[in-house]
Amino acid sequence: MDSPFDTKSEDAKLAQVREREEEDVARILSEKYGMSYADLSLKQVDNDALRIVPEAQAREAEAAAFAKTAKTLSLAVHNPNNPAFTKLKEDLSAREFKVKEFLVSKKSLDRLLARYADLSFAVESKAGTFSIPPENLAKLMGATTTRLGLTHALDEASKEHSLDRISHILEALFAGAFGLRASDIHIEPGDERTLLRLRIDGVLSDTYFFDPKTYHQLNSRIKLLSGVKLNVTNRAQDGRFSIAKGGSQIEVRASFIPGNFGESVVLRLLDPETTKVSYTELGIHPKLLERLEKEIRRPNGMLLTTGPTGSGKTTTLYSFLREMQTPEIKIITIEDPVEYHLEGIVQTQVEGKKYTFAEGLRSIVRQDPDIIMVGEIRDGETANIAIQAALTGHFVFSTLHTNNAAGTFPRLADLGADPKSFGSAVSVSMAQRLVRRLHKDTKKERSLTDDEKKMIANVLEPLADKSLIPKKIETVWEPAPQDEDETGYKGRVGLYEAIFMDDELASFLRDNPPENEISKLAAKQGYLTMAQDGILKALSGLTSLDEVIATVEIPR
Repeated sequence: MDSPFDTKSEDAKLAQVREREEEDVARILSEKYGMSYADLSLKQVDNDALRIVPEAQAREAEAAAFAKTAKTLSLAVHNPNNPAFTKLKEDLSAREFKVKEFLVSKKSLDRLLARYADLSFAVESKAGTFSIPPENLAKLMGATTTRLGLTHALDEASKEHSLDRISHILEALFAGAFGLRASDIHIEPGDERTLLRLRIDGVLSDTYFFDPKTYHQLNSRIKLLSGVKLNVTNRAQDGRFSIAKGGSQIEVRASFIPGNFGESVVLRLLDPETTKVSYTELGIHPKLLERLEKEIRRPNGMLLTTGPTGSGKTTTLYSFLREMQTPEIKIITIEDPVEYHLEGIVQTQVEGKKYTFAEGLRSIVRQDPDIIMVGEIRDGETANIAIQAALTGHFVFSTLHTNNAAGTFPRLADLGADPKSFGSAVSVSMAQRLVRRLHKDTKKERSLTDDEKKMIANVLEPLADKSLIPKKIETVWEPAPQDEDETGYKGRVGLYEAIFMDDELASFLRDNPPENEISKLAAKQGYLTMAQDGILKALSGLTSLDEVIATVEIPR
């Protein structure tokens, strides 16, 4: 039996052949006219160059600009004999542009002219910067402090038919993200529509849907802003750009990864204001804070803070660095990447294999610093150099990925560090998590159940310093949102635990004991564990019991 004829497949093959023929004809004609040839499907288009020639004039002249260097303009031309093209060249010459002409196929020109739909003449768009007029930003932020308000603003922008449409969508999106205090924007294409999600107070929430055409235009604009390749869709790319907000610059880290229905885009918003919080406002318990203030002022030693990605480790370390910063002290950091810029501090950035944490740390030590911050200890070489720096007159701040403070020491040993050096090098091991803070105006008090009282008693019973336990343990607080658009939470607060080096612990660590044995010995120091800190914050109404249980491991 004859197999059915696949018309779609054959049509696609025929279209590819015709497209190649069209490019071949354009290449031959370019030689006839003595012009250079260009295939615009292989070139990145500069929107600022495209903006120089108005769309109506470009369509009439069958020519448009696709690249610009100083006053030299690269012009894609389909019909050099078009009288309107001659006039266009005269206009550009009068504006003191030096024009380089490239003959292109009709398909190439159509592809370039289609980019006008993704172009804003109101707001200049260039790699590295997205400019929102301050009055627009202020107005939009006032209207998008709720998800419902953001949805309405995105609806209004999406319905537009002007050249500014994509710019207005982005303006509404970023203003809404700022107004809602979002840390990340997720754009996830699906089969028929693209989902927009925002991470607010550490939790993702579905916010809006875009149609496929809008998604592709947004994707192109964000790629252009981020300085990544527009025509690369089959591999991961990372870029960054900035947005002016008031008197500060919001850094945006953009990540693109290929998916089944298009590229998934994640934008991380790095607001420098979030790192300006004092270490006294992080939520560290007063007893722990008093001890930490003494430890970080040692002339040498090491403070390691641990926790998963997004647990606030960088913010904590930055707050300590700002506290330590004085004209008499030299502070140098090595980070991957530098997310926030701190005045008065020398910050360096890892660059692949050329400049690693270990190599950077060796160089930093030769720069005569008093305090060093290493973004993360990932390998044995970095661990050993950091330990040597802590032993030779420097105070080192760094981070590790472990579950708790006690896990710091086995982790260092696993990386190849000598446990016998821990007692002399490591001053403090901290661990932290972030929980959502209850909104002070929409929370309510409730009585504890018998099971909850039993659980709380089990968590607090091992605490050596009984003075930290509240006398009355009868009620906790929970969110009471006023409508479905609210969560009952606003902002986040940290849960902390710390282990301080002393002679008994230093001697104990020499034999590389397991994590649970270190925890038992550290409990004698009388400081709260993260679980105990969380319970006390829930009892005082800072957060809810559900948040604590969902964030840290509660011993039963």
